[in-house]
Amino acid sequence: MARGILAKKLGMSQLFDESGKAVPVTVLQVGPCKILQVKTVEKDAYNAIQVGFLSAREATLSKAEIGHCKKTGAELFKHIAEFRDPGEGMELGKELKADLFQAGQIVSITGTSKGKGFQGAIKRHGFQGGRATHGSKFHRAPGSMGSGTYPGKVFKGKKMPGHTGFRNVSIKNVKIVAVDTVNNLLMLKGCVPGARSSVIRIEA
Repeated sequence: MARGILAKKLGMSQLFDESGKAVPVTVLQVGPCKILQVKTVEKDAYNAIQVGFLSAREATLSKAEIGHCKKTGAELFKHIAEFRDPGEGMELGKELKADLFQAGQIVSITGTSKGKGFQGAIKRHGFQGGRATHGSKFHRAPGSMGSGTYPGKVFKGKKMPGHTGFRNVSIKNVKIVAVDTVNNLLMLKGCVPGARSSVIRIEA
């Protein structure tokens, strides 16, 4: 079994377990991903596979990416990812689909969170803010940055307003609630980072 695959987030829904309790799930379109390269200890010093996901036009790729895809005779792919220690049976050109996973399996997922643009300290870091009544003029400002004489500067890493979201987020111990091998769908319990149609990395 491969340790990982790429998928596209379709949105959220719900399923019902044996007791009739509603379970929120995120629906992912898994693959099909084609293996573009198989790395071995003898040749590359480690075991891994590279997989391609979502077909792309030649005009949108660099010459290096086009050559890498054509080396295996495969079509061009928009996304290429590498997964370590894939296990047995991984051959060049093989397609990886949803049948790699089983219901009840625990996986780790990685995605790009939704971008929020430039945000203040309250939304970005959850600051409490100032009082809202009795003539207060301090509401959503970040507050004091420290002494003005010594050290007389703002240290790196200080929680301040700035760009929020659009960063890699990894979540471990996510349970697969159901697998649809006919339509290549995975239903993961709970939410998954990223917007609809964003690419999610799944590792077993």
